[in-house]
Amino acid sequence: MIKYLSTASPKVLAGTALLRLDFNTKDDWRMRAVLPTITLLLKKSDRVVVVSHWGRPMGVDKKFSLRGDASKLSKLLGGKKVTFIDHFRFAEIKAQVAAAPHGSIFLLENLRFLPGEEKNDPAFAKQLASLADFYVNDAFAVSHRANASVVAVTKFLPSYAGIEMENEIKSLGRAIVAPKRPVVLVLGGAKASDKLGVIAYFKNKADWFLLGGGSANTILWLKGMDTKRSIKDSDPAELPMLKKIAGYKNVILPTDFVWGAGSAGAKSAILDVGPKTIRAFTQKVVAARTIIWSGPLGFIEKKKYAKASIAIARAIGRNRRAFSVSGGGETVMFLKQYNLDKKFSFISTGGGAMVDFLAGKKLPGIEALR
Repeated sequence: MIKYLSTASPKVLAGTALLRLDFNTKDDWRMRAVLPTITLLLKKSDRVVVVSHWGRPMGVDKKFSLRGDASKLSKLLGGKKVTFIDHFRFAEIKAQVAAAPHGSIFLLENLRFLPGEEKNDPAFAKQLASLADFYVNDAFAVSHRANASVVAVTKFLPSYAGIEMENEIKSLGRAIVAPKRPVVLVLGGAKASDKLGVIAYFKNKADWFLLGGGSANTILWLKGMDTKRSIKDSDPAELPMLKKIAGYKNVILPTDFVWGAGSAGAKSAILDVGPKTIRAFTQKVVAARTIIWSGPLGFIEKKKYAKASIAIARAIGRNRRAFSVSGGGETVMFLKQYNLDKKFSFISTGGGAMVDFLAGKKLPGIEALR
């Protein structure tokens, strides 16, 4: 049984909170998503110690410092001081936190500077736990990783799911547990293999899979089409499953394409799907009652190859009767760029975590909270 922060008693929330967040994004949208949790803790707890990560540094590297995130968070909290701690001398940190006035908030340096984080080291987790009286995980986007600040730390403190984590569990759960039909999945992005689990899980639940990007290119290539230098997966370990998917009757592949300059010159790579495909995909989307979208349909870095993704996102937004979900850093940043994110019923803060959840996998961070 997961304990949710939103329903925790005031007695439980007294003391210092260790709050795991995920700032691993170019924009501040993940930070904004967890503001309700931070606000609640600042109101009901004595102090808040935030821990997070950025990138994949090889040891201590100033390029991956979270110092700038302390300033961003301070601005989002209306100018409230966020004390940044740039070292991991835990005895000193514990004393500094204990001596701070009620309502103080701290941010520790990038946890991935230390090897114990990604190794899920219990000794490191115990050091983190020594800073607080209870733990809150509001970092859904990293909860598919068995890291010390996500999993091992729960062995040492009473643990709760934050408000955003609760939203993720309940909203994504709604999409996979008895979803309203028709169910349509729009799957794109560079790697087809990333979507294999979702397609396998939804094989008998989805009415339609609408494939674009590397997912479509790979299956078209396996079916015999000359996709030239288009991005696709060719990992031998993944090909048997991809060949099987190619035969699914509810998989709809593009029938026309926008070609562009790949590594071999003009018209050597598929960079978007064409107008016929857009119309076919739109028909399925407007009739749907549950829609899941992960991964753009084209090379959205250039606007002329983003037409299909924009058109499908707008069609999803117009379908007010559907419960629509999207996620993943690239997809969310794209939706925000065109002011389309608020047209969806729910925007997940997770990329890989959302895909794993929708594939029916047990996320280590969520299982640890149980």
